[in-house]
Amino acid sequence: MTGSNTKKLIQFDKNFFKSENQISYIGNGSEGGKAKGLTFINDVIISEVNTEEFHNTEIGIPKLIIIRTDVFDAFIKDNELHDIAFSETSDNKIAQAFLDAQLPDEILSDLKTIISSFNDPLTIRSSSLLEDNMYEPFSGIYSTKMISNNQPGLDTRFKNLVIAVKYIYASTYFKAAKDYMKATKHKIEEEKMAVMIQEVIGTRFNDSFYPEISGIARSYNYYPVGKAKPEDGTVNLALGLGKTIIDGGSTWAYSPVYPKISPPFGAPDEMMEHTQTGFWAISMEEPKILDPLKENEYLIHRSLIDAEKDGSLKHIVSTYDSSSDSIKIGLESKGPRILTFAPVLVHNIVPINNLLKKLVKVCEKALNAPVEIEFAISFSKDKESECNYRFGFLQVRPMAVTSKVIRISQDELVDDNVFTASENVQGNGEINTIQDIVYINVETFDTKFTKQMAEEIESINKKMIDENRPYLLIGFGRWGTSDPFAGIPAVWGQVSGAKAIIEATFENVYIEMSQASRFFQNLTSFKTFYFSIPFAGNYSIDWDWLTEQQLIEETRFVNHVRTEKPIYIKVDGRSGKGVILKSK
Repeated sequence: MTGSNTKKLIQFDKNFFKSENQISYIGNGSEGGKAKGLTFINDVIISEVNTEEFHNTEIGIPKLIIIRTDVFDAFIKDNELHDIAFSETSDNKIAQAFLDAQLPDEILSDLKTIISSFNDPLTIRSSSLLEDNMYEPFSGIYSTKMISNNQPGLDTRFKNLVIAVKYIYASTYFKAAKDYMKATKHKIEEEKMAVMIQEVIGTRFNDSFYPEISGIARSYNYYPVGKAKPEDGTVNLALGLGKTIIDGGSTWAYSPVYPKISPPFGAPDEMMEHTQTGFWAISMEEPKILDPLKENEYLIHRSLIDAEKDGSLKHIVSTYDSSSDSIKIGLESKGPRILTFAPVLVHNIVPINNLLKKLVKVCEKALNAPVEIEFAISFSKDKESECNYRFGFLQVRPMAVTSKVIRISQDELVDDNVFTASENVQGNGEINTIQDIVYINVETFDTKFTKQMAEEIESINKKMIDENRPYLLIGFGRWGTSDPFAGIPAVWGQVSGAKAIIEATFENVYIEMSQASRFFQNLTSFKTFYFSIPFAGNYSIDWDWLTEQQLIEETRFVNHVRTEKPIYIKVDGRSGKGVILKSK
């Protein structure tokens, strides 16, 4: 990302939280890719977004302190952590070694100042040198740790912040990061870590803290439906922390050009089954068991019933009316609550969608590329407040969208030489170099064992990378899901050698293509094709042909075969059509 305004950054001091400045730094060196993107876009938002267009709205980047990379270098060197960092030991052992080490004395006073000046929740995030590159974004590879920062004792809060910073440093060398590096041209020795300490956008509700809305907006949509076009973009919204979205959980997805049109659910009961039912929040109570080695130590999962008791559903919920078998906007009716976000999208009680369209347009212009932005929204609980809601801009990154024109006719999808085809494919381009196919065995597939399947694929993936053999990967349910019963819960490093992935869906199961998840962000950036083959769709997989190919390896759940000639994969990103031929 170019054009950073880092020269305008101010050094952190005790007056920062009272000042108008949103970003400051500690130490020297680089601020890393993620922080560089925010420092650049901060001035862009200030200069290009007229807040008078959005009355009673506070728009901006939450207060942010960046610990630059020279502090990381000193921490590693002074504590002699190189050997364990570059070793193949477990994540927990690496984390423990980092937690036992000492941060440089010169930054401890600044961390104490942060804690003494601010006692609301904080998020401690990675900002490595390599993060948020268009084609290697490192999405979700490094850790993020949130802390409640509300304990009465200053020493306890300071200790928790120090632990969180060291944990982010340790995640530079966790297995996921090392596996990811193997799929890129980089070496782990090249990486350096800056750390971002940032206030969390949200509101305290009893013993938890969370935003009413978290979201990710993308200016390009790989899976448009209805009247929407790819260039119309897409938005995913969720109640609570953004973890629901980035983990690939159930969210409300819509086109910002058509905000009043619901996703294509067949009936109200289908909508209730597949929309969000739980959410993530920061616990404002001390965990019963403190576990500093756990990334989500202070996070709790809550239900919509809890949210209704909190009073946080007013602006985002609809209700199912059984008497009319219909969905009614708001809380007035009695019945099951459904997160449709209709009060803000249909009734437009606050102009969130117009603001999102404006911000996406501004960011696209500034970065000269399609973009993805992350945000959080909290509504004022004070009826006398002039500000109805606060929009926190959390992150921006360019999207890798290719412009090459690929055309696929309808006849190509049903040719005798077709292995499989779909009209629901992510990506754009052609591949004619793949001879290896790794697939989940249909006969042994069972949702109870999807974690083991991911581990078996990881072993084969490592061999494929070592041998420089790109491959086609086939499985059932959504890849990269956090729910092991909804698909294969593989992280990116476990499948990073695949250049095309097929999702064969379950019978009578609707699976939303969660483009906002970290897994899908990596798919896009590495230009990996993703085929969705619905159970009852127009196209199927030629399993008979697949089983006739040369068997290279067979595990309990996974088969690896090799074809005599390369298969041919072709995807048209404009239409979403894709086809895989047995040979060309």
